[in-house]
Amino acid sequence: MLRTLRLFPLLALGILTGAVVPKDQRANDPVDTNTAYFETRFVGWPGSLTKAQWEARKTALRKQILTAAGLDPLPSRRAKPRAEVFGKKTYDGFTVEKVLIETSPNYWLGGNLFRPTAPGGKRPAIVSPHGHWRNGRTEQTEIGNIPARGAMLARMGFVVLNYDMVGYNDTKQTPHAFGDAREQLWNWGPLGLQLWNSIRAVDFLQSLDDVDGNRLAATGASGGATQTFLLTAVDDRIKWSAPVNMISGIMQGGSPCENAPGLRVGTFNVEIAAMMAPRPLLMVAATGDWTKNTPRQEYPAMKRMYGLYDREPLVESLQITAPHNYNQASREVVYDFFARRVLGLEKGPKESDIPEFRKEDLLSLEGRDLPKGALDYAGVFKQFRDGLPKTPNRERLRAAMLAEWPAQVEAEMAAGSFVLTRTSRGDRVTGKIVGGAGPAVLVVHPRGTADAEADAEVRKLISAGRKVVLLQPFQAPPVGDKVRYYLTFQRSEAAERAQDILTVLRWLEQRGEKPDVLGVEDGAIWAAVAGAMAPKPPKMLGSTGSFSGTDDDWLRVFPAPGIQWAGGWAAVQALLR
Repeated sequence: MLRTLRLFPLLALGILTGAVVPKDQRANDPVDTNTAYFETRFVGWPGSLTKAQWEARKTALRKQILTAAGLDPLPSRRAKPRAEVFGKKTYDGFTVEKVLIETSPNYWLGGNLFRPTAPGGKRPAIVSPHGHWRNGRTEQTEIGNIPARGAMLARMGFVVLNYDMVGYNDTKQTPHAFGDAREQLWNWGPLGLQLWNSIRAVDFLQSLDDVDGNRLAATGASGGATQTFLLTAVDDRIKWSAPVNMISGIMQGGSPCENAPGLRVGTFNVEIAAMMAPRPLLMVAATGDWTKNTPRQEYPAMKRMYGLYDREPLVESLQITAPHNYNQASREVVYDFFARRVLGLEKGPKESDIPEFRKEDLLSLEGRDLPKGALDYAGVFKQFRDGLPKTPNRERLRAAMLAEWPAQVEAEMAAGSFVLTRTSRGDRVTGKIVGGAGPAVLVVHPRGTADAEADAEVRKLISAGRKVVLLQPFQAPPVGDKVRYYLTFQRSEAAERAQDILTVLRWLEQRGEKPDVLGVEDGAIWAAVAGAMAPKPPKMLGSTGSFSGTDDDWLRVFPAPGIQWAGGWAAVQALLR
């Protein structure tokens, strides 16, 4: 699972292959939303990737995105969403309707449906998330006019759905920012809810009689562009995509709806956007924001990705001299792209004669309440939890922890101490071996090897002639408050500790040993989670005391995002049997 770095040039990542690394890469300065990826983590990306390697990588990335969003596995069969479409108004060349879409039972997504007035059969359609404009999908300013793009694209012959981000306009059963440490245990947050809304928006468009479900596209700017390329990464139904001013190697997104624990561990937005390949992609950039480097960095790299499919011409880019925007110049680039790529025209239109829309003509809940039975925030969260799979699943637990059973572990030993590295991973796991030559016992103590060796139970094992392997727990580097969305880019300390236990178990297996595991105090919980992820769980000797797997228990002992989403304590216990 998640062989995150193996496919990339190891020298570029500063990782040694087939040897113990001199420094634990996890102790480096933490990655954050403003890391310069092309100068550090992804120098030379995509390097010497083959098409087969990239396809395997995309599969792993898709699972990583859906896990971070709390959406794995996506239901393969989904009924068309119930929707209310009303308030139709006719303008020059297009109509606008208000829409409420029930994306989950009693949870409603608001939007506007723009349709051409010209007669025609089944038409191509576009999902259009709005981004972080103050007025959401009703924004009508020079720098970003959301209804204008719906109107022009409808005049061109598209059916267009402008829809809310969570917490905006009509979609108000949750705020836009939510997902505290407790909710993160369940992989619950705005990114996942918003991505689900986007998937269901596609379902809705496909259900319309006047839409050709095989000709679907997506566009959005800023946070709407993040939503666009996350959607295209997990939903192959989108055949054309135009994310505006967000595919960047120097800024990854600053909103809660663009971040979730685990989302960008070992990856970045340019790679996620590249999952669109080989479907046609337009990269619109601006000189005055974090897409300022697109002509010399992101676009050439993306062309190399499309080259894996011999489809370089299918990725296009144009940079606008402007600050961060989805202004008229940017919109006209997108109109031209969709006109040529989707409609087969020679070029697209210029924008003109766009009316000023009143909010009351766009907002679905203007003058009315949400449909009867609409859930409040607590109800939406409870419905999400209740809908999670109940059957214990080892791969699901590994995915939540971003953990693996290592293919190979390298080791150095001196005077009874050891240093381990998962090949090509850059971690450094330390500990010591004491005692005799009898069956091995791995001891996990929260305060490390010295306290473990002094523990009365461990002393008994040593006296009985057992070989005792003592692990020094991983300590995350102190970051304070200087790294926003730390867990979007780094594994939690708890997850790293569980991985280190797995690494030691794999190393001992390579040596022909089948150890028991003794967890002391909180270490018993760490060991249990790690043991549950092993292909053949070891015998557990430690006592887990009064731990019962409540949210408070996990936050106190093992605060790893996703642990409850993966089944929590019940799943861990079942997988250990």
